[in-house]
Amino acid sequence: MKLFAYLRSLKDLTRKQERIRAKKSRQKTGYQVTNWSAYNKSLVNRGDITFWFSEEVLTNWKHANKGFKVGRPFVYSDAAIEVLLTLGELFQLPYRQTEGFGCALVKLMGAEVAIHNYTSLAKRAARMQVSIVIEKVTGSIDIVVDRTGLKVHREGQWKVRQHDVGGRRTWRKVHRPVGPDTHQIVAEVLNGNDAHDSAPALDLVKQSGRAIDTFYGDGAYDSWDIHDRLQKQQIDALIPHRRGSVIKQHANCNADPMPREQSVRQIRRDGRKARKEQVGYHRRSNAETAMSRLKGGFGDRLKNRKMENQKTETDIRCKILNMFVMLGMPLSLGS
Repeated sequence: MKLFAYLRSLKDLTRKQERIRAKKSRQKTGYQVTNWSAYNKSLVNRGDITFWFSEEVLTNWKHANKGFKVGRPFVYSDAAIEVLLTLGELFQLPYRQTEGFGCALVKLMGAEVAIHNYTSLAKRAARMQVSIVIEKVTGSIDIVVDRTGLKVHREGQWKVRQHDVGGRRTWRKVHRPVGPDTHQIVAEVLNGNDAHDSAPALDLVKQSGRAIDTFYGDGAYDSWDIHDRLQKQQIDALIPHRRGSVIKQHANCNADPMPREQSVRQIRRDGRKARKEQVGYHRRSNAETAMSRLKGGFGDRLKNRKMENQKTETDIRCKILNMFVMLGMPLSLGS
């Protein structure tokens, strides 16, 4: 009995040591920022008004009105509209406060320009085309794709919990491919909550306007249509397959093996975790980091009610995030 108790205690001790080692392995690795001075300066410059409200914008404040247009000609250029919308998103201001902020800003700067009315901002925002790409990269790129939900309008969470009032709740899905090397957003698609997650994947590839080597995505993008079209465009698809994925084309077929089915066979042979490590799938975490920056900087909801204005709103947020990346990013070394 003593021997049995001793062996049981030894087994419990071994299990405890294994739990301690597993807990230590799961702990976050510390990182040391090697360019803290430059990165700290870039963080300060993100709030510099002169960076966003530049002399170039003041020079091109009035609209050229080139080409044919029905109705009254424009007074303010697209750049003038965009800079005020950018300031509104940067400091989370509604349209009326954005107008007041712009009036105070040009007064302090001594600029002799007029600020548009808040209704003009809302109307022009619905028809604007915002370019979100900042830096040009030569050659082909890789993209990591992810999506997140942004609230549109709903009852407050306290009211819902306290009075069980559902209200009219809805949200929008934002899909964004991010360059894993540049950390910049290269395209953006906004759709409703009733659309499937994989629906805009091919639009994102087309919007990027560049040659793409590898498409990283999670299991939501695992569909035969996406795999087939990416294969036709000679784009490698690193997408984890759903559990229970079947093989259409078995080894005794004379046709060439399909990349997706080769991946399924490798997962069956080596395991899902080993497959991800071999292909470098964990680069996809850069997209999740970009989504975290989006919600951390601008919140988890949209202020506009119309889809056209929401599209411009999310495009401007993407452009601001790309400008943040252009100003400077931390360079870290694992400690």
